[in-house]
Amino acid sequence: MFEVYREGTYTGKFCVVYYTELNEHNKEWEINRAMAGEHFYDGFLRNYRKGEAKDLIEGLLKRMNDGEKISPGQFEEAIRAYIPEPANR
Repeated sequence: MFEVYREGTYTGKFCVVYYTELNEHNKEWEINRAMAGEHFYDGFLRNYRKGEAKDLIEGLLKRMNDGEKISPGQFEEAIRAYIPEPANR
């Protein structure tokens, strides 16, 4: 699971936190930092090609931090190949 958020303090930049990769040393600090920010998007990544997905997310964040307007829907569309399909009930 990951979350993209905009920092509420300091720089106001868009950041990502991968909750499933946190450990005891950084978990509380990273979660508090994300909670203090403005939520933008959250979701899950497939394990297959996760490295590619993270590179793509970093590229999207760079574009957003450089001033490009990207909506949450556009963000999701850009990473669609790396997120699991919704479960059918």
